[in-house]
Amino acid sequence: MNTMNLTTFETIAVWAVLVVAILGLGYALFLRRQIMGESKGTKEMQDVWEAIRQGADAYLNRQLRTILPFIAILTVALFLSVYIVPPSAEAMERFEGRSEDAIRLIVGIGRAVAFVMGAGFSLTVGQIGMRMAVQGNVRVAAAARNSFSDALRIAYRAGTITGMLTDGLGLFGGTVIFMVFAKAAPDALLGFGFGGTLLALFMRVGGGIYTKAADVGADLVGKVEQGLEEDDPRNAAVIADLVGDNVGDCAGMAADIFESYEVTIVSGLILGLALTALTGHIEWILFPLLIRGIGVLASIVGTYLVKGQSEGSGDAMKAIFSGFLTSAGISVVLFLIISVTYMQGVPGGWWRPFLSVTAGVILAILIDRLTDYFTGTHGAPIKEIRDSTKGGPATTILSGLSVGYESSVWSVLVIALTIGATILIYSGMPVASAAERVAYILYGVAMTGIGMLTLTGNNVAMDSFGPIADNANGIGEMAGLDEKARQIMADLDAVGNTTKAITKGIAIGSAVIAAVSLFGSYITDVAKIDPTALASGIRVSQPTVFVGMLLGGALPWLFSSLAIKSVSRAAGQMVQEVRRQFRIPGILEGTKKPDYARAVTISTVAAQRDLVNLAIIAVVTPIVVGLLLQVEALGGFQAGIILSGQLLAVFMSNAGGAWDNAKKTIEDEARDPAANTGKGSERHTASVVGDTVGDPLKDTAGPALNPMIKVVNLVSLIIAPIIVQYKTMSWGTAVIIVALLGVLWWAIVRSKKEEPAETLTPVPAGGD
Repeated sequence: MNTMNLTTFETIAVWAVLVVAILGLGYALFLRRQIMGESKGTKEMQDVWEAIRQGADAYLNRQLRTILPFIAILTVALFLSVYIVPPSAEAMERFEGRSEDAIRLIVGIGRAVAFVMGAGFSLTVGQIGMRMAVQGNVRVAAAARNSFSDALRIAYRAGTITGMLTDGLGLFGGTVIFMVFAKAAPDALLGFGFGGTLLALFMRVGGGIYTKAADVGADLVGKVEQGLEEDDPRNAAVIADLVGDNVGDCAGMAADIFESYEVTIVSGLILGLALTALTGHIEWILFPLLIRGIGVLASIVGTYLVKGQSEGSGDAMKAIFSGFLTSAGISVVLFLIISVTYMQGVPGGWWRPFLSVTAGVILAILIDRLTDYFTGTHGAPIKEIRDSTKGGPATTILSGLSVGYESSVWSVLVIALTIGATILIYSGMPVASAAERVAYILYGVAMTGIGMLTLTGNNVAMDSFGPIADNANGIGEMAGLDEKARQIMADLDAVGNTTKAITKGIAIGSAVIAAVSLFGSYITDVAKIDPTALASGIRVSQPTVFVGMLLGGALPWLFSSLAIKSVSRAAGQMVQEVRRQFRIPGILEGTKKPDYARAVTISTVAAQRDLVNLAIIAVVTPIVVGLLLQVEALGGFQAGIILSGQLLAVFMSNAGGAWDNAKKTIEDEARDPAANTGKGSERHTASVVGDTVGDPLKDTAGPALNPMIKVVNLVSLIIAPIIVQYKTMSWGTAVIIVALLGVLWWAIVRSKKEEPAETLTPVPAGGD
């Protein structure tokens, strides 16, 4: 940091941010001790829990073996992405006195190490967070026998462990890299962000395929064909389903939001450097780090205050949202203090950066409320879907599609208004050119993303709360707990469905804001390398740019198609397996225990089979577009994927969440065959079909688009210097393009290829 000529206050502030990151990690350990001290209940409950724990461990261990070779290859690629191009001006300044080759080596190693660190932190957040969710679920079930408020407290704090790991590790890694590399930090932070993003894609795709293959198979055979309850122990897929809740929603979402957290820091520092070069004010670079430190402190206070005061799901949602608002209020007040005291001297005034980050907090709240309206059990859309079940599965599906499409429009409108507000905030700036005005606006957008993810601890806690409550409900049913405890867990489960949908909405919104920020960083970085490359901007009127935009718009649809196909293929195998086991004498009668391990194996193998294929598509496609069509068309490609991906992701996430909660409202009705109400009715069957259709949309394809969008944007940002450096088409470039197209074709064909269930190898219960 000494090369940046920081003041004493700035040096202390950076060290204080590092201390706050460590404080966040300490808070996670404090909560872990609290959770582990709670009762795990009866032997029956612990037997069910042990099966879930072993299945989750088996999946995580197998996933780690699958992705490690891919990480090793990309570590080398990240090193070469710096080493084969001239070092940046910031790197030359930071390591002044060394030769150019030495600087290339230092920055190349720094980016590679940062990539491994980002991947490792993302993996840590997902794995430890998920394992703590598994530890929490049985304790929530045990607490539900006595108290609603205790069950809520344990479920939320177990989820908060994941949230604070995300906050703490993200802030720690970003701050350490900044302290080592100073102005050259973006060179290394690109590796850090890409590592986190890639692991998020792996965990999102793999976890999503796993959980929905189990869920769809369990519902279609158990509920629809046999009329069983949600978590009936006679259903062979029930343990795989409960495991899937954790690997999909805990591990996947935590890694997803972690990488958004990092990507916004990367873009914030890159754009901050641009403004520092324009104005000479270092405050533009340090401001994002200070805001992130505030967010960790605010999340600690807000999450700890969440506890129920009375009985019922309404109180649970109120308590969780109150904690969210408390953190938001603390953040905004501290934003104001930091802005007034530290940003006073920047051009345009302190109030502009303050309003930018505050707009991000408001955006998170608006998306929270919007998603709650479209997916919450109290909203008109859910009532509309519930009423449509009277017409059968077809009208149920049509109604859910309508809700999903509409919600996507309003979500885009909110994001557009937020970016519009940023444009308004930075209008009237004393600038010498239109390019400088754009630089300020893009910085404002990046600060909006940082503000939006200020409450990452709260967001991840809300998401993890969902599968913890769901698992607790399943454990309660399989262990035969009393009706009062079951109702408490059912209430928490219903709230968990809504909180999961809300955090999916926030994750998608943050992905778009982060992608727009990266898009701005892309333009800024290309201009630094070659001022003439994008001198006229990214012009859609140019045919090659329009082609790039079309390809970018199409990629989310291909990605979603292959992800859903993977779920469909695995779910088909799961359906056949559950049906086979139901034909075994004694299974349906409850006198013989199903083979749960076989169902776990089907989901595990299916998830590992396709996650690498989809990751290859996300990583390789922008490289091919960039090498073939050059940097301006690659910019169009990014624009296309941001717009198309956002619309599609919100539609799938909210439609699936709405179908799920509509089903739950029918299950909560009194069972009356004559009135066609409650479980077992024709309306219930229609709602289960709708929920089954929505499952791979809301928990696999939709959420996986978040990291996919950011992987594409980060890869584009990383390869931009290489494309500009080697823009002349040569035989070597042509060979590389053909080879990459071959890899893409192989990944797509492999994703579509059917694989019979008989070829699946068993997954031992212990993990290996």
